[in-house]
Amino acid sequence: MQRILDRARALRGVLRLKPFDTSTAEGRSRERYRRAALTTFTSVIARAATVLTSLITVRLTVRYLGTERYGLWMTATSIVAMMSFADLGIGNGLLNSIAGAHGKDDRESVRKYVSSAFYVLLGIASLLMALFALAYPFVPWPHVFNVSSATAMREAGPAVVVFLSCFALNIPLDVVQRVQTGHQEGFETNLWIAAGNLTGFVLLLEAMHLKGGLPWLVLAISGGQLLGVVANWIHQFGWTRPWLRPSLGYWDSAAARKILSTGVMFFILQACGLFTVAVDNIIITQILGPEAVTQYAVPMRLFLLLISGAMMFVIPLWPAYGEALARGDVAWVKSTLYHSVGYSLLVFGPVALGLAAFGKLIVHIWVGTQVQPAPALLFGMALWAIFAVFGNVVAIFFAGINVLKFQVVLSVAMAIANLVLKVIFARIFGLPGVVWVPVLTALPAAVLYIVYLQRLLAGPVILRKAQPGKEHPEALVPGAESGL
Repeated sequence: MQRILDRARALRGVLRLKPFDTSTAEGRSRERYRRAALTTFTSVIARAATVLTSLITVRLTVRYLGTERYGLWMTATSIVAMMSFADLGIGNGLLNSIAGAHGKDDRESVRKYVSSAFYVLLGIASLLMALFALAYPFVPWPHVFNVSSATAMREAGPAVVVFLSCFALNIPLDVVQRVQTGHQEGFETNLWIAAGNLTGFVLLLEAMHLKGGLPWLVLAISGGQLLGVVANWIHQFGWTRPWLRPSLGYWDSAAARKILSTGVMFFILQACGLFTVAVDNIIITQILGPEAVTQYAVPMRLFLLLISGAMMFVIPLWPAYGEALARGDVAWVKSTLYHSVGYSLLVFGPVALGLAAFGKLIVHIWVGTQVQPAPALLFGMALWAIFAVFGNVVAIFFAGINVLKFQVVLSVAMAIANLVLKVIFARIFGLPGVVWVPVLTALPAAVLYIVYLQRLLAGPVILRKAQPGKEHPEALVPGAESGL
């Protein structure tokens, strides 16, 4: 217990607004932790606001829309979520490029990366909307969502239009968040995201007060979030970093190719990752009906919130890994990885099991008797969440040091297996079958991750990625100097 308290005090020491002196190895280490701590702290605040509004939103909208229209909303959300990789991984490729250039203090390269990525993303968004406009009249939207009521059939298509329009606009605007994250300033992004979510919640209440239909509710939520991104863009490129504002004058073909080459790997990983969660609602609505989606999606939100909470503590380390490795600080990278894995499982594992034990009661208090999750469903979600917490910690590390090929191969194999087995298990076991499939496939995947990770850290790969001649300090974890 004393060790944990000492560690907490050490981490509290880096949670301050004033930057550390980065002219020394220890100062750079503390500055990375300071930025990560600030990002995590603001993530908690932003997440608390988001969770609170989300809990209220679910309760209000399930009753306002009914189970079929709410199931339509969740399925449409999943379809749009499946398109989150439409940027071809360029956003994450940009993040890695910025982190590496920032570690080398190469400001000129950062300008080229940002401008090149923005115009590629703008082209992708324009193409996406053009293709959607051509296809929209020919898609039987009520059949896609398997809805039968007249209201749901009428609202299905327009709701997708609103979803996709907001999504496409966000594709090029997302550059601003990658800029902040790449510079380890995710705390600014979190505050703007919180502002956007709160704006969306207020607009949602107004839309419900005016008796708006599902498309208006979608516009309220998605539009509010988009307004937060736009305000962030204006602040970042108008005041904070006007020199980094995207410009055709800084378009660079070599920079674009580098971002694309890394982005393709992230694109594959994102596409595969969606089959873990987003495809579930589509499979369920086709095999078990849209009302079953509500029975699945509501308790799943509890575990997705847990996973998101765990991610808040490790995502800030992504650019820090890249920047540290660019400076040759290998010891910091290894030590931070070990601690992030251990603490994530120690903290969030018991929480997942607690949600499984009391999930039915929580859901009953949350949304009433309309949703009745079975114990088999809840405990399957809990085990899947624990595996996801571990996998995300390791994935952030791999992403930060730009080691992606192993993840790509394993993710493709798991995505195919999960998709096929979920369809089969859903027909045989119903809702619990859908969530137990990723549990069964995650176990061998976790073993492979551990074996590969040990070989990677013990081998020469990580040293080759570090610049020769840079520092390799032995103890740069907060509190290490006091023997923690």
